[in-house]
This record gives sequence, structure tokens and C-alpha cells, in this order.
Amino acid sequence: MLLIPAIDLKDGQCVRLRQGDLEDATIFSEDPTAMATHWLERGARRLHLVDLNGAVAGKPKNEALIKAIVRAVGDDIPVQIGGGIRDLDTIERYLDFGISYVIIGTAAVKNPGFLHDACGAFPGNIIVGLDARDGKVATDGWSKLTKHDVSDLAKKFEDYGCEAIIYTDIGRDGMLSGVNIEATVRLAQHVRIPVIASGGVTDMRDIDALCAVEEEGVEGAILGRSIYEGTLDFEAAQKRADELAP
Repeated sequence: MLLIPAIDLKDGQCVRLRQGDLEDATIFSEDPTAMATHWLERGARRLHLVDLNGAVAGKPKNEALIKAIVRAVGDDIPVQIGGGIRDLDTIERYLDFGISYVIIGTAAVKNPGFLHDACGAFPGNIIVGLDARDGKVATDGWSKLTKHDVSDLAKKFEDYGCEAIIYTDIGRDGMLSGVNIEATVRLAQHVRIPVIASGGVTDMRDIDALCAVEEEGVEGAILGRSIYEGTLDFEAAQKRADELAP
């Protein structure tokens, strides 16, 4: 089970939101680059970056900071980035300066042709982010709920050639309310590619629950508020996950 610390970037700071609400942001660090090296030193094997300003603007807004983070961690661990990625040029630019995986969310749902082209142009580098409430996919920073079933879209995007699916339960994100294991497993059973859980991880009980379904295809989890507020110790969590590996 790959546990991935999240660094959400807003106005040059490392923040966490509650249920995706930009107006409900908690600042955890004025120096996201130092935060990246902090997680690297504590054994992180991948970092998850989100350009929150970019997600709103529809284009990268924290690119210089993202570059600095990639330089800081060097070749030690892969970095994945999401937020405001709407064209192939942006993907190419990110990959050129060392990003390993580019996450496409809203644009994948609204413009499947773009996702198809991205998977074809950059095989192995594209992850799809699917955010859902009650099984239906949301877009535009979770402000719009579509009629798309999350499992159906995941299957379609798998056929395009995406590397993995990040599944976020909107109702639980940033709320420290526990992972929606049932919904995450249901999605993982519909696809062959890895599913990465996101939203709601709170404490070691969630790590145990996720590890128990790893063989169903839930191969990772993104950790946010829990590791910043101290309800979960990252190093201890990754150690536990390694011990429970199937």
C-alpha cells in the first residue's frame, strides 16, 4: 500500500481544504518546498501536489513553486500533479521538468477526447482523478454534480490507457471522517488498473481497512489533513502498511 502525502498549493502556501471549499482553507506551511523535503525525509515514496489556484483558473498558477518542489526532492521519489491541466502543452511542460504523473480531473470528464489524446501522447504518465458523491462524478472543483456513474467512467478511461484512478469521496475529503472503503472497493473491482483512495483517511484504523482490500486493487492512498493535524503518524502508517502487505 503506497501512502502518498498531499501538498495542496494555494497562493504559494501549503493548505488543506474541507470538502474542496477554497474559502475553508487551513494553512499548514508557508514553505511548501520544505514540506516536500519533510515528507521525503520521513520515508514518502511519492508526493501528491495539487495546484488549487490552477484548478480554479483552468491553467497552472503555481508552476514556479512546483518546479522548486521537484528540484528539492530530485530523483529520489516520483511527484504527481493535478489542478488546471487542460492541454497537452501543459502536460509536456510538467513532464519535461521532472513531474512523473499528471492528473487529469475535470477535463477528463468534460473533454474525453483530450484525455484520450493525452494517454496516447504520454503513455504511463497520465492518472485520472474521479471525484464523486453518492456514485456520481463531480467536476469544476466539485461544484457541479454530473449524471455520470463513476464506475462507468473509470472503465472507459481505463480503455484509453490511463495509468491509475484517484478516487475521492467528496463528502469525506478533509473531514477526518474515515475512508469510504465500500465505494472505493466497488470502483476497484470494475477496473484492472490501480485505484488510489483519497478523502477521509483519519487514523491507523483507516490504514488497516485499506490494507485489507489491497488485493481488490486499492493500491494506494493520499494522506492530507490527518498527517498535518497529527491524527495519523505518516512514518508509522507506512510501516504498518508494509507489514500488512499481501
